[in-house]
Amino acid sequence: MKLLKTTIIASALIMSTAAGISTAQAEPGRFMDMKTKVKAPIGYTQFCRDNTWACSDENYDPVVVRLDETLWQKLIEINAEVNRRVRPMTDEDLFGKVEHWSYPVDGYGDCEEYVLEKQRVLIEAGWPKSALLITVAKDMQNSGHAVLTVRTDHGDMILDNQIEAVLPWYSTPYRYIKRQSASSAMKWTGISDQRVTTVSSVTR
Repeated sequence: MKLLKTTIIASALIMSTAAGISTAQAEPGRFMDMKTKVKAPIGYTQFCRDNTWACSDENYDPVVVRLDETLWQKLIEINAEVNRRVRPMTDEDLFGKVEHWSYPVDGYGDCEEYVLEKQRVLIEAGWPKSALLITVAKDMQNSGHAVLTVRTDHGDMILDNQIEAVLPWYSTPYRYIKRQSASSAMKWTGISDQRVTTVSSVTR
C-alpha cells in the first residue's frame, strides 16, 4: 500500500503546483461534498432512453472500493486502455447533434463516451456499480465536461480523458457540479465544490 499512498500524494502535489494553488488554501476532503438531489443531465436521460438495459432503476447500498496495489494498477490500466482505444470526436461530427450520449461509435466519442465506456468496462470487471459514478463538471474553459468518479477508501478518484493520470478529485482542475447517486444510477446529487482551484478559470 505504500506505493499507492505515495502515488496519490505525489499526484496531488504535482497537480496543485501546476494549477498554482497551494494545498493549504484548498484543504479539500477526500470525498466530494454531496448536497441536494438534482435533475440528471439531459444527455444522460437521452442515453437511458436509448439504452434501457444500462440504466436500471434498482437501489443499492453505497460501497467504496478498498484499494490495494492490484486494484490501483487495474484502475490505471483500464483508464489508459479506454483513453487509447477511443479517439476524440465531437457529438456534432459523430451524431450531427450538439449533445448526444452514447457508448463509443466505431471507436470515436467525446468525454461522455469515454466515461460510459470506462464505467461499462469496470462493471464487467467486477467493480461495484455504486462506486462508479458519472460526474459532470466545468473544465478550464468553463465548458461542460464529464468524468468518472471512483469511490475508494482513499477518497474519490477521477478517471478522465483529458488527463491521463488517475487523480484524487481535488487535484483536478475542474469545478464539479453533479454526479450520479451512490445508491441509484437514476438519481443525481449536486456537488458543493468550494475549492479555490478553478475559480479564476471558470469565471472568466
